[in-house]
Amino acid sequence: MKIYQIDTSARKEGSTSRALAKKLLDKIKKPEDQVVYRDLNDEMIFISNLTESGMKIPEGEQTEQHKKMFEMSDKLVMELKESDTIIISVPIYNFGPPATLKAWADLAARVKETFKYNEDGSRVGLLEDKQVYLIITSGGTKINSKDDFLTPWLTHVLNFFGIKKIDIIAADQLAIDYEKSIKEAENQIENII
Repeated sequence: MKIYQIDTSARKEGSTSRALAKKLLDKIKKPEDQVVYRDLNDEMIFISNLTESGMKIPEGEQTEQHKKMFEMSDKLVMELKESDTIIISVPIYNFGPPATLKAWADLAARVKETFKYNEDGSRVGLLEDKQVYLIITSGGTKINSKDDFLTPWLTHVLNFFGIKKIDIIAADQLAIDYEKSIKEAENQIENII
């Protein structure tokens, strides 16, 4: 099995979401499994200066920035396609996703790679049969509350890619009761079969 672990927290040391993701990885990884790790804070490229054709810029018209963007996009798409299990650790920043996670989604959304259009214009995700674990942390926002714009957005993006098997491990409202939130998240990890 190939496990794709994605960390998104801007905090490298002392990150709760990163620590919980490591616990989850240690729980589910078997000796023969391969792990592909991506820290979105290391080299994420933000999409800018695209033409009206979006991610379909003819090679001869691509700037150096476009070429870097497509190279990164190709890597992210390949990592997704080749994975069996995906772990995404993500804190809620100001009610939504970190900017790096939004950039990741923008670069991973590729027509005929991660989704396609049917003749009637409807979209179909191409990345079925993958298990995703979302480790979501927050200081004060309750997961799946009216103030949580991250969880429904990220679930929608993954569904758009065809991924339906999504388990959420929440350590929310850490600023209110840190110990309780961590214990609940660790119990969720422990109960994964």
